[in-house]
Amino acid sequence: MKILVIKLSSIGDIVHTLPVLAAIKRALPEASVSWAVEQSAAEILRGNPLIDKLIEIDTRALRGGRMIEEILIDAGKLIGDLRQHEFDIAIDFQGLLKSALVAKFTRSAKRYGFAKSSLREPASRFLLTDTVETPPNIHVISKNLSLAGKALGIETGDGRPEFPIFTEEIHRAEAEAVAELAGGDFAILNPAGGWPTKLWDAAKFGELADRIFEEFGLASVVTTAPNESELAQRAAAASRSGRLVTAEPTLKGFFELARRARVYIGGDTGPTHLAIAADCPVVGIFGPTEWWRNGSVNSEDICVERNDIDCRVDCHRRACSNWICMDIDVETVAAAVARRIDASRK
Repeated sequence: MKILVIKLSSIGDIVHTLPVLAAIKRALPEASVSWAVEQSAAEILRGNPLIDKLIEIDTRALRGGRMIEEILIDAGKLIGDLRQHEFDIAIDFQGLLKSALVAKFTRSAKRYGFAKSSLREPASRFLLTDTVETPPNIHVISKNLSLAGKALGIETGDGRPEFPIFTEEIHRAEAEAVAELAGGDFAILNPAGGWPTKLWDAAKFGELADRIFEEFGLASVVTTAPNESELAQRAAAASRSGRLVTAEPTLKGFFELARRARVYIGGDTGPTHLAIAADCPVVGIFGPTEWWRNGSVNSEDICVERNDIDCRVDCHRRACSNWICMDIDVETVAAAVARRIDASRK
């Protein structure tokens, strides 16, 4: 059986779909499993021995805002590339028009996706041959596993999900170099996030680094992507202890770094989900999104969130004039970090 997994982006969404890959290969070891992903988000999947074919694509051809001639040229190339592939089943875990188009263009005989109520772009269901109802109000990983199980007729398991991420010596060496800079025993702080509304004040991360050093003797590594360096600089400027280093690791380098860290603190962003996959003790700081849906599958991990406000139900705003959900003091987060470190010692 030839199976195509479609999860194009983002990093966190891809991490949340990795347990599907593990479940398929466990239930159908002889199946050929391919994965369609955006080139910009493919790093975490490259070199994965469970993926028979990694199809890296650029879906800019399916976006508007450009000259029609450019769109047609790029779309024609994308369609031509995708039509080289043929699968028995394609499963669209993205729920968008562009991801359903990818399934259609690969000439997959059966194209599965979520039922209308779970689709981010409901019109995409017309490009699918079958849709699957999944239970409401469950973690996104469980939702993805439910779709895969019903589409393929397999048991996907009800235990702790597996995250098959494979690294190489270059990534381990990268992590060791950063860990050495931090003195070998450290916390990871990540002030970044894909939406402005997901951000906890970067200066508070610097203050938190001081608290972590004072209470636990741990240095902090502030990790960001290259285009987020301003956040790392703000955190470093707010730290008085000087026990803070900044780093811009690769995704797999970050994964290895998280495996070595005592604790990780960050918002609803890709590195947080990688830290969870690495089984690092995690404290999440969540605002417009839900921990029960996007957060950790480890019951010992802790979420710091505002439960004293009434504007977070089905929020998911990327911009907000009432932005109070991330107005959380350092003391509250530091207390959560202390509880998480204590739990990890037991």
